Amino acid sequence: MAFAARTGYLKANRFTIFTQVPRVSDSDDQPPGDSGPSDTRPVSIVDEMKRSYLDYAMSVIVARALPDARDGLKPVHRRILYSMHEQGYEWNKPYRKSARVVGDVIGKYHPHGDQAVYDALVRMAQDFSMRLPLIDGQGNFGSVDGDPPAAMRYTEVRLEKVANALVEDLDKDTVDFIANYDNSEREPAVMPARFPNLLVNGAGGIAVGMATNIPPHNLGEVIDGAIALIDDPSLSIDDLIKIIPGPDFPTGGIILGRAGIRAAYHLGRGSVIMRGKHSIETIRREREAIIITEIPYQVNKANMVERIAELVKEKKIDGIADLRDESDRDGYRVVIELRRDAMPDVVLNQLYRFTPLQSSFPANVVALDGGRPLVMTLKDLLSVFIAFREVVVSRRTKFLLNKARDRAHILVGLAIAVANIDEVIRLIRTSPDPNTAREALMAREWPATTAASLIELIDDPRHKVSATGTARLSEEQARAILDLRLQRLTALGRDEIKEELDKLAVEIADYLDILRSRARIQAIIKAEMIAVKDEFATPRRTVIMDQEGEMEDEDLIQREDMVVTVSHLGYVKRVPLSTYRAQRRGGKGRSGMQTREEDFVARLFVANTHTPVLFFSSRGQVYKEKVWRLPLAAPTARGKALINILPLEQDERITTIMPLPEDEASWADLDVMFATTSGTVRRNKLSDFVDVRRSGIIAMKLDDGEAIVDVQICTERDDVLLATASGQCIRFAVTEVRVFTGRTSMGVRGVTLENGDKVISLSILRHVDATGDERAAYLKRASAVRRGLNDDAEEAVDAEPDLEEAIGAIELGEQRYVELSAAEQFVLTISERGYGKRTSSFEYRTTGRGGKGIVAMDNRERDGTLRAKIGRLVASFPVEESDEIVLVTDGGQLIRCKIADIGIKGRKTRGVIVFNTAEDERVVAVERLSEEGEAETAAEE
Repeated sequence: MAFAARTGYLKANRFTIFTQVPRVSDSDDQPPGDSGPSDTRPVSIVDEMKRSYLDYAMSVIVARALPDARDGLKPVHRRILYSMHEQGYEWNKPYRKSARVVGDVIGKYHPHGDQAVYDALVRMAQDFSMRLPLIDGQGNFGSVDGDPPAAMRYTEVRLEKVANALVEDLDKDTVDFIANYDNSEREPAVMPARFPNLLVNGAGGIAVGMATNIPPHNLGEVIDGAIALIDDPSLSIDDLIKIIPGPDFPTGGIILGRAGIRAAYHLGRGSVIMRGKHSIETIRREREAIIITEIPYQVNKANMVERIAELVKEKKIDGIADLRDESDRDGYRVVIELRRDAMPDVVLNQLYRFTPLQSSFPANVVALDGGRPLVMTLKDLLSVFIAFREVVVSRRTKFLLNKARDRAHILVGLAIAVANIDEVIRLIRTSPDPNTAREALMAREWPATTAASLIELIDDPRHKVSATGTARLSEEQARAILDLRLQRLTALGRDEIKEELDKLAVEIADYLDILRSRARIQAIIKAEMIAVKDEFATPRRTVIMDQEGEMEDEDLIQREDMVVTVSHLGYVKRVPLSTYRAQRRGGKGRSGMQTREEDFVARLFVANTHTPVLFFSSRGQVYKEKVWRLPLAAPTARGKALINILPLEQDERITTIMPLPEDEASWADLDVMFATTSGTVRRNKLSDFVDVRRSGIIAMKLDDGEAIVDVQICTERDDVLLATASGQCIRFAVTEVRVFTGRTSMGVRGVTLENGDKVISLSILRHVDATGDERAAYLKRASAVRRGLNDDAEEAVDAEPDLEEAIGAIELGEQRYVELSAAEQFVLTISERGYGKRTSSFEYRTTGRGGKGIVAMDNRERDGTLRAKIGRLVASFPVEESDEIVLVTDGGQLIRCKIADIGIKGRKTRGVIVFNTAEDERVVAVERLSEEGEAETAAEE
């Protein structure tokens, strides 16, 4: 118990204890009376933690995570390859169990987890991970779909042939060997690689405080770049980029742009944008499909397909009808079947934007150079490799030279013995034992005139020719003479010794020439790299495109005029204008939209595919779409419901569809006027609605139960006309409403409503500067003109002007009459029981906003109650003589009539019966069909 308490106290106070004790040196004497162990001393925990952490960090950096710039291998990969080479698992030998290789590596060189070693081995066998696999695997080594490899007891491996280019010459003292973790074995500190493996296969690793991520490259291009740098060391990185244009991923694909590549090669860091390769195929029933045949490097194909399916389900990607993976052993094939109205380029752009079909490779070229982690450029990597190869070739040449000299040394001794064979035999026969014979051979001066040139070439300090032409035999030569077989004393044997000596003489001379000439060494390096290239290089798989940046969907859409139609029930579509051709007057036309009996075309306009369209809803939201995003359909097709295009809520309806200029900078010159059912109005700059998301934004803040009636474009030269259901209306100048700067404000009072009343329409009329007398005089004269053209007595009476502000009658001049006639507009007013009329805009006097207004239709009794025969107003808007209107009842009845058939009546009149409704039916909607819209749809049947 006491020990536990003491331990807990120390744990809680260990930082204070150690930091308060002064640090002592090793030479300090132990304080007197201290009975503690003599080999312990207090230290600062801060210093200890710093030292321990730095030791750990450097161990991870140097011995675990980062590759060596010389051979491109991390320690675990190097140890696997060396172990397999040492055990003889070569490319032309039988496969061996992976578990055996892993066990050898763990037991001898890499004392870490078996799974970590197996994972490293598996990666070197995956052709989708390595541009040049170093291990030939047999069995399941995983897949690009993220499937794990089979257990190591099932798979088998051996070295690939190209791995010989990494391990070859290990036995020729080309690299240093170091002790393994327990000093029981020796392992190479680096492989004598004959090609720049770090660039060819790349590398990835996370160390402490740093990481590396190097993309793979094409073997042939990298070797060409290294050779070019050997030939001209002054080459710049830009010059090297012309030879090595960029990474070459094992999965192929496309690299988009060169900026990321240049950054990685110049700075050691850069982001390389990758895309999958695709083709467009026509499949069943004339449908098109996107076929993905290559994917970006390190992308999990199964996860990519799953992600595409999720985005289609979430409706973030439109136009996909079916998705399936048809990949097999012959290659990748992901089939994305498109809907008939989908545009392949747009769907592809969405796939690039939202899925791993377009990914980035964050290049971070960090490698070990002389045991130091450095951020390296392309030229740095090649220069380090070339310098390393020069050392390797020099060390190999020295090794071969020494070996040749040792052999020549022996042969010179044999040649001297053969030249003096009789004396040698006599000396051996007279010696009592081999040691005496050896010493006698070494003690005597032997004639060496025939071997003098060889001795001089060998330049061995153990063997010199004296001034008298004699030489002493070394111990190695004496032993070789004593071991000489008698058959070597024949003429044939003597010739073999001479031939071997001559051959060695040539080799030694060549080795010496190599060591004296750096050009020879570089020539050997180039020849060996060319041999590797000729045998193992493959064509580039990754295509590099010069296109930079991300394309917007709109960039892929061809500019084309479209006829956009919107039905009364909310179905929308677009049809190329070229589908319709102009007809002569009186032509039969053609169908513009196939609708149900209760539906009809309520709105039609012509716009470019790049034209923006604003959709204002009754809930105060505004949505924005480009025309090209609206469904493309045949002229007779019904189209697609707006609720399936816009994220509308239940009971939310679109009140206004507003096509706008394509140049959004010009929107600042236009205003928009809002009107709500409660009589509120608000004016904003149209530019406030430039940045509208597809999901919509708030256009106007509304109270509970309030809805937007309409939104209209206006200028300060216009007037606003509001009409209410009870039959009132008010007209005021646009300038009466200030421009609001925010979208979330509620606006100002436009008209004062009675209880139970609501605004039913917003109209924008042209402002006309005319006095009440001028308007009264004009209306009186215009009425007389119409009476002369039409003898309808009822119309004559109803058309009499009723202007409260008229003071006295005046006579209008002809010019003023013409001016007012050109400015006159007519407002159509329809009641719920089918009554309607046209009224001159001059009968609606301009007042200040916020008042109760004036009568728009005589729909009340003398006591102020509503006339059931006429009913409440349902519509009021300006019309042209050539327009047509469609009226719809709540019982589903529909009538279409011409505006010219509706009489021009006074403002205070009830009008004429336009739609003879049933007793229990009411008109609920009135839509205007413009002559322009009818003309646009006119075409050949």
